[in-house]
Amino acid sequence: MGQLGYREQVALPTGVTVPVTSQGDRDGPVVLLLHAWCESVRSFDRLVPRFPPSLRVVAFDQRGHGAASSPNNGYGLKDYAADVVAVLDHLGIDEATLLGTSSGGYVAQQVARANPDRVSGLVLVGSPGSLRTRPPFADDVEQLREPLDPAWVRASLTWFPLYARVPEWFVEDRVQDALKVPVAVWQKALQGLMSAEPPTLRRRLRGPGLVIWGAHDRFLSRESQESLVRAIDDAQLVVYNDTGHLVLWEQPVRVAHDATKFIETMVVPG
Repeated sequence: MGQLGYREQVALPTGVTVPVTSQGDRDGPVVLLLHAWCESVRSFDRLVPRFPPSLRVVAFDQRGHGAASSPNNGYGLKDYAADVVAVLDHLGIDEATLLGTSSGGYVAQQVARANPDRVSGLVLVGSPGSLRTRPPFADDVEQLREPLDPAWVRASLTWFPLYARVPEWFVEDRVQDALKVPVAVWQKALQGLMSAEPPTLRRRLRGPGLVIWGAHDRFLSRESQESLVRAIDDAQLVVYNDTGHLVLWEQPVRVAHDATKFIETMVVPG
């Protein structure tokens, strides 16, 4: 398997058009990848080649990101979750393991809350259990204006320090991802995440679940991750030492290995 490439542009009934890719064994267990805020499916370029061909890997650019359309409104957590279900419907997939990185994992939790029958498992990679606490960079985002300054975007990467070597090309790709996102989407998507009710607030989520956390994450505490594990049936926490918040950036090989093992041993294909 190579890097993810766009297969088709799909007009979803939720009102957006998104590029969707699906590769691997069409009859194998499905893993659907959900990228982080202000990234794109290209953030999985170092992850996807590590998955075995026995898995069916699905990914799409979320609304307002990458090559997806950017509506004026509709950037709440429920909107993003509805798009996931619409993509599964389009592909004729009954259920999938959702692998979400950072805020993508928050979206995955909302899908599991609203449509538990569509989720066979959750792999949450550096993902919050709640975003009700205002992040320290929110003020900077609210003050953004078009055009987005590339120097500012590069400087914003210091919000999440790296502890492992990440290829320069990959970092530059993430800068380009961010520059493609309209300022209004930066702001509305962040506000939508912060204002949403945490998916685990009122109910436990059906598992199984795998929560992966970097021990040097300055954004998410270990306590918050342990709380997230307790909120998901049959979930486990895996801690990556010498890793920060950007687990996918720093440890794609290990994430692919752990996610594959989880899917093959804990998730029964539908």
